[in-house]
Amino acid sequence: MGKIKLLSLVVPAFKQEKTIVKNLQNLSGVLSTLTLKYEIIVVVDGFCDKTYDLLYNLKPKIKGLKIYGYEKNMGKGYAVKYGVEKAKGDIIGFIDAGMDIDRNNLVKFINHFISSSPDILIGSKAHPQSKVNYSLKRKILSKGYRFVIKSLFSLPVSDTQVGLKLFNRKVAKDVFSRTMVSGFAFDIEVLSIAISLGYKIEEAPISLKLTGQSSIKYDNYLKIIITMLLDTLRVWFRLNILNTYGNKKEVVKI
Repeated sequence: MGKIKLLSLVVPAFKQEKTIVKNLQNLSGVLSTLTLKYEIIVVVDGFCDKTYDLLYNLKPKIKGLKIYGYEKNMGKGYAVKYGVEKAKGDIIGFIDAGMDIDRNNLVKFINHFISSSPDILIGSKAHPQSKVNYSLKRKILSKGYRFVIKSLFSLPVSDTQVGLKLFNRKVAKDVFSRTMVSGFAFDIEVLSIAISLGYKIEEAPISLKLTGQSSIKYDNYLKIIITMLLDTLRVWFRLNILNTYGNKKEVVKI
C-alpha cells in the first residue's frame, strides 16, 4: 500500500434515532485523535424513524460526515456495500452504529492496519486478547454459527461476524463489487470472496460490550437464524458450485 491519505469508515444505521447523535459524536471524537484524514459515511438503511433527519441536522457539527439513505430497509449487507461504493479512502472499513464496540479500541485497530498493511483486518471475539461481555444466548448463537462456518468454509479466521473490518481500498472495491447478500450473512460472503481471490486476512483483538443499542434489532432470533443459515448456504453454493464470484484475474479496476 502506498501513502495513506484518507480513511473511509462506513456506518450502517437502522432505527437509531435514540442513539445516533451520541454515537457519532463519540466516534468523531475518537477519530479526531488520528493524524489521518477521515470521512464517516453513514448509510441510513430505510427511513423508518427520525435517524436521517437527526443526521442531517448533525452534519455541520461533525467533521467529514457524509449521509446517505433510502426509503426501504434493505439489510445491513446492502447498506455497507452502498457505503463502500461511495467511499474515497485509501483504507475503507465499516463499524456498527451501536456502542457495542469500544471506540477507543478503534484507534489501536486502525494503527495496527497502517503498520502491518494487510489486505483485510477484522475484529475477532475469539482473539485471546479480546475483551467480550455479552449474554449467554448471544455466546451460544455466536459459537453455533462459528461451527457452521468452520464446517462449510475453509477460512483462516476464527470469527467472521464482528462489526469492525478494514480493507485496503483496492481489495474493498474488488470484493464488494461481487457481493450479493444483503442481510446478516454478508460478512461470511465478503471474507469468502476475499479468500477465493487470494487476499490475506488478519485478525485483531476487540473490546466488546453489548449494550442493546446496536443498529441491528434482534426482535426475532429464530427468523434471523434461519435467514442467516439460508444465506450462508447460498454463499457456499455460489462459491463452490457456481463459481459466481469469479477469480482474481477479473480484479476490478479503481
